[in-house]
This record gives sequence, structure tokens and C-alpha cells, in this order.
Amino acid sequence: MSQPKDPTQQFRLDGKIALVTGGSRGLGREIVQAYARCGADVVIASRKKDACDALAAEVEQETGQRTLAVGCHVADWNQCDALAKQALDHFGRVDILVNNAGMSPLYPSVLEITEELYDKVMGVNLKGAFRLSAVLGSAMVEGDGGSIIGVSSVAADSPSPNEIPYGAAKSGLHSITKSLARTFAPKVRVNCIMPGPFMTDISKAWSAAAVEHLENTLPLGRGGRPDEVVGAALYLASDASSYATGSILKIDGGAAYGMG
Repeated sequence: MSQPKDPTQQFRLDGKIALVTGGSRGLGREIVQAYARCGADVVIASRKKDACDALAAEVEQETGQRTLAVGCHVADWNQCDALAKQALDHFGRVDILVNNAGMSPLYPSVLEITEELYDKVMGVNLKGAFRLSAVLGSAMVEGDGGSIIGVSSVAADSPSPNEIPYGAAKSGLHSITKSLARTFAPKVRVNCIMPGPFMTDISKAWSAAAVEHLENTLPLGRGGRPDEVVGAALYLASDASSYATGSILKIDGGAAYGMG
């Protein structure tokens, strides 16, 4: 009688090539490290090439996996094309794309949102994700398939007055997740992680009152640890989610419930 399969092996990424934008810090850094630890070679992309280089060296030393560090501002269409080409030329293919790059700058009031700020937020959070998905998703269709993962925010569903362009961009990311899931089916799965407040390096700028508010209002009583994105990121990248596409996976400590 044959032994039953170990279900944990479905989460392995051996032989896969993953590209992670915003990959040098925060949630992106955790995803890069997790993918490499599970057997993937990783393209690390962000605006800060030196930070990508440093993480690439760290990942290679720890895991032995191959890495490629690329400086890229994803709001620039041409830079997205160059990033995709560099990844494909270097590794021959990309099996997993994680559109993690994001930004939500502060502004004094809705009337003082400048065109520059609006365009920058839309560019980083939505335009870059669309272009990279279009280029690499098409390459996946021509090859052996793959998985595309967006990283949005609870602001997509429950935006505050402090994140109007950001919420709109992340809502758009949900929309292209669902439409691209149909565009690239059946060979490419397209899904999205919807995080709540995570205690990344960005959270160091939050006021004590804001942190206390989270602790008092979130059902789990705290912000997320950066490493707590790993389960969702591995699930959507791997064969463990082989029947999931067009899905939005909420990991927010219960933040989106009752907000609005």
C-alpha cells in the first residue's frame, strides 16, 4: 500500500522562479525570504538597488538559491518592461509574480492632493502591477503557466479620509486581479492578498495613539507581524492553491469587519 502524500510538500517552490516588487523591505522582504527557503530562485526588485543587492547576498548565503537584484520604479512603464525582460533573460522564465510595491503618502486635505501625488500613488500601486502582470502573465501563458499575486490593502474596501488615492488604487488592483484571472486562464492563476495594518518599518512613523487605537479596535488586538504574510504568500504561489484564481485573501486581524 502506497504511503499518503505529505500535504506540506504542496507548499514547496523547488525549481520555481519568483519576482517580487517592493522586495527589499517590509512584507516584500518576508516573501522573498520565504520563497527562497521553500526552494525558489528570486528576483528582488525595488527602487533602491543597493537594498536589493544586500538582501540578495543575504538570501544566497542563507539558502543557496539564485537571486537577481534589480532597481526598478514600477510607476514607470518602460522600467517595468525592462525589469520583466531582465528577469526573463536571466532565468529564462518567471513562474511567480508578486506585485507588492506600494505607497500611501500623507496629505493635509483632500483639496491639497496634488496631481503629482495622485499620479505617483496610482503609478506605484496600480499601473506597475498591471504592466508587469500583462507582460509576465503573457509570457507565463506562452510557457508552462504560473501564479500572479497582488498585495492590496483593507483600504481597498474600507478606505479612510487619509488614503483616498491609495484606496482607489488598491480597489483597482482587486479589479484587475479578477479580470486577469479570466484573461490568463486556465494556465495562469491570478489572486490577491489583502493585508490589514502590519508592523513593518513603515509603522515606526505611526503615532502612539494610532497604535493604541489598533490594539483597542482590532479583534486580534494588535497589528500583524511582517512574517505573518508568509502563509498567504506561499499558499497563493504554490500548488496548495491550485484551484484558487480571482480570489482576494484577507489577512488583517479582523480589521475590515465593521469598518467604513
